Amino acid sequence: MPPAASRGAGVCLLGALPLLAGLALLALTVSLGNWQLRRAEEKTALQARIEALAARPPVTLRADAADVPEWLPLRLEGRWLDEATILLDNRTHDGRAGYHVLTPLALADGSGAVLVNRGWIAAGTDRTRLPAAAPPAGGQVLEGRVRWPEVAPFTLAAEAVRGRLWQYLDLTAYRQSSGLALAPWIVQQTSSAADGLVRDWARPDAGIDRHRGYAFQWYALAGLAGFLSAWYVRRRLSRRDHEQRKPRLA
Repeated sequence: MPPAASRGAGVCLLGALPLLAGLALLALTVSLGNWQLRRAEEKTALQARIEALAARPPVTLRADAADVPEWLPLRLEGRWLDEATILLDNRTHDGRAGYHVLTPLALADGSGAVLVNRGWIAAGTDRTRLPAAAPPAGGQVLEGRVRWPEVAPFTLAAEAVRGRLWQYLDLTAYRQSSGLALAPWIVQQTSSAADGLVRDWARPDAGIDRHRGYAFQWYALAGLAGFLSAWYVRRRLSRRDHEQRKPRLA
């Protein structure tokens, strides 16, 4: 290939690189947007199953029951073990700082205990003094929903546990420290009680809107990539047309 032709081919290749990059970005972002929409469809089906499950009448389970679906409504009967109450720190309600109060309930059937998130309580001005949140005495009958403990989150706290104050719930560590035969799941109390705690729980959410939002972002980026690719092609064609119309020197 003559040197001039070789240089021309190299220039054409370099000129095509931005277009190829734009088209690759367009294909990638459209693919990611489609994937997020498929995830949203999956979460829509999951949300429907959760809502159908949450609408069922409460059932009674033993503490050693396994493979219990999250959000299943339960009816529990037993007595509170107040000496094993813990408070989860950094829980907010209506913009106010506070704690979630968790107390084990020894089931009346003798199968063990279930850790119950009884609700939210506000923090005092002196954070070194924990608020009193004693449960009602005697036998109790309450209703709630099954929740599976979350994975340990990132925390800046030097210690995850300081006495009754916990930064997050580590059910394995709590089982070891309390010595109780605990269910592998916890219960979020929904029935009322004369304990002054707030039980304004968030509704079950599978995260549908989050995936739709991600899909919109990917499609918006795909639109930008398509626009820039079209603009680049038009600019190249316009420049080539301009070059062809220039008068050639003899």
